[in-house]
Amino acid sequence: MKKLGLLPKLVIGIIVGLILGAFCLKAGLEWPISLLKTFNGIFGSLLSYIIPFIIIAFVAPGIAELGKGASKLLGIATAIAYLSTIIAGTLAFILGKALLPVLLNGNTDLNTIDNTVKAFFNIDIPPMMGVMTALVTAFMVGLGMANIKGKSLYNVIKDFQNIVQQVIKVVIIPLLPIHIAGIIANMSYAGKVASIMSSFGKVFILIIGLQTTYVVIQYLIACQIAKRNPITSIKNMLPAYFTAIGTQSSAATIPVTVRSVLSNDVEEDIADFVVPLGATIHLAGDTITLTLASMAVMMLSGQAVSFAAMFPFILMLGVTMVAAPGIPGGGVMASLGLLEGMLGFGGMQKSLMIALHLAQDSFGTASNVMGDGAIAIIMNSLSRSEKL
Repeated sequence: MKKLGLLPKLVIGIIVGLILGAFCLKAGLEWPISLLKTFNGIFGSLLSYIIPFIIIAFVAPGIAELGKGASKLLGIATAIAYLSTIIAGTLAFILGKALLPVLLNGNTDLNTIDNTVKAFFNIDIPPMMGVMTALVTAFMVGLGMANIKGKSLYNVIKDFQNIVQQVIKVVIIPLLPIHIAGIIANMSYAGKVASIMSSFGKVFILIIGLQTTYVVIQYLIACQIAKRNPITSIKNMLPAYFTAIGTQSSAATIPVTVRSVLSNDVEEDIADFVVPLGATIHLAGDTITLTLASMAVMMLSGQAVSFAAMFPFILMLGVTMVAAPGIPGGGVMASLGLLEGMLGFGGMQKSLMIALHLAQDSFGTASNVMGDGAIAIIMNSLSRSEKL
């Protein structure tokens, strides 16, 4: 099991949950589901406790690093990446608002599933601060570190970041398959798993379709600016795309992405600068996933979905993605605070978001990498026209 990746483990967890829930329903056994519900309650409480720490540990140094490296080139690349992310999230909202009510019409309310079986007991682990408090603190500390000469606080927070990342990597991520198994078992025991899985299957198709479409849009714009053939440019980037599907990491794909970008006649110094930066701050694919998936979960939970609620979430998501830990599932982990603080997500909703994000993480990462290639083409064109 240790050699298996996270996604295969999640698939195994889903299968085990399906079988266990169906067996317990047929046999009239409730205690195995209650046991898993107890574990899920404790795990969810631990997750709520650690969310403020994730925000401070990753957002604060992320803002500080951008501030310390301020330059015209960095500023323009960052602005393009952020704008691309916001456009991706906005398009996801528009598409989701138009299609999700039709695709999800008549499906089960998630709230009724969560109340089917009771846990044996609950252990409450209150967070040390609220999510919005953590966000404001992270921005204050990050901006402060970017504007002071000393590095002592920055070094302390980087050490704290390493601690939090180890907790995510060693505790949270390994326990996720059990957590997901518990959620699926609860759904299966309630007899609602078929409708829920069908709903999320439709959401996956919508997500991957929009990610692919957005990649094409990015290259049409970039190649219009650079006066290049978009089909050829996309073809040259395909090695990076398929590598990203395999690695599930923009950072691990950097060497292949740089080679692919260079094949699009981008200067080496631009490629060496833009690709690593894009791997860190440009997560348009993840933004599409998180926006559409959160809208689906809200609709299935009976929550109203409005532009007034979603657009501030998208704006903050663009900033938070900069701080995403460089591990599988890092993007959704960084967004949990926003899901809770801005969209009012509870434990089950956040857990479903983790499962939904991880299930398509390969395609989201590949979409991110392709977007980095488009930004590199734009930056190269601006550099050649002596605008920088």
